Amino acid sequence: MIVVLKPDCRSEERQAVVQRIEALGLGVHLSEGRERTIIGAIGDERVLRESGLESLAGVERIVPILKPFKLVSREFQHDDTVIEVDGARIGGNHVQVIAGPCAVESEGLLMEIAAEVKAAGCRFLRGGAYKPRTSPYSFQGLEREGLRLLARARREFGLKTVSELVDARDLRYFDEVDIIQIGARNSQNFRLLQELGRIGKPILLKRGLSGTLNELLMSAEYIASGGNRRILLCERGIRTYEPETRNTLDISAVPVLSGLSHLPVAVDPSHSGGKRELVEPLALAGVAAGAQALLVDVHTRPEEALCDGPQALTPELFRAMMDKIRLVSAALGRTTNQPLNTRVPKTDSSAPF
Repeated sequence: MIVVLKPDCRSEERQAVVQRIEALGLGVHLSEGRERTIIGAIGDERVLRESGLESLAGVERIVPILKPFKLVSREFQHDDTVIEVDGARIGGNHVQVIAGPCAVESEGLLMEIAAEVKAAGCRFLRGGAYKPRTSPYSFQGLEREGLRLLARARREFGLKTVSELVDARDLRYFDEVDIIQIGARNSQNFRLLQELGRIGKPILLKRGLSGTLNELLMSAEYIASGGNRRILLCERGIRTYEPETRNTLDISAVPVLSGLSHLPVAVDPSHSGGKRELVEPLALAGVAAGAQALLVDVHTRPEEALCDGPQALTPELFRAMMDKIRLVSAALGRTTNQPLNTRVPKTDSSAPF
């Protein structure tokens, strides 16, 4: 349930409400909006209904949250969550493109791609150091060495980094990763999600291979219930009977998730389409549907890539797509300060890319 406080509620009155809820053995989560402060009371709702909280000074009303996911729901927080990473914002009216190789393969190659990503105007570099692969004989990633190379690219190019965590035991090596990605295979690894709830880093949470939107939001709830609400939901395509694409991009997931949750939503056009020629149209469709971030594979030599080369964009194709993304964003009134047809990104911290 949520406890809605009066607009003129004083701090001592709010504290009294918090203390009463905690005394009932319930979890407390504060959300301060533009007009109202609400308190999420997490636990047995029957205890709260019989508590007499509505009689406390400062309480306006008590409202039940009907969805099974509580903290990530629009009922709990009406305003959009905006995740800020060193001045770059994801969420609300801000759009970011997260680009780079599917896997970190070598130092020289990563630096080449990082330079191209930054030149195209991106502020986030993606790169897998740990790669969960279907076959045990496929390239598994450089692991800790890959994280070291990402950290170097982060320092050298001033890019924020995104990389996938596969096992909670490796979390200690992710200090210089700005956003931790949880892949489709771990979308319902609840022990791992609980661990991520205890840290302050933003989490990019991908939808499971055949997961429903409700299941994705319940996975996000595991993270949020631990105290970490810096979560970016990612629609990466789901497994269907259609063989022409690697996965089927559920574009309707973007507005549905935005209606159900205050968390920002990303689209991965690379892993959904699985083919280079499909990435741009799927990316533009994602932005048009309301996505606040895109996750795009970029490689300077995709024909030599050790992982997912057929879906990786060349730098030339990526720059052309970025220009179109800016045009679509501008048409929708989204934040977009980057000029068209440029290789040199602006340094304005409010720029989306």
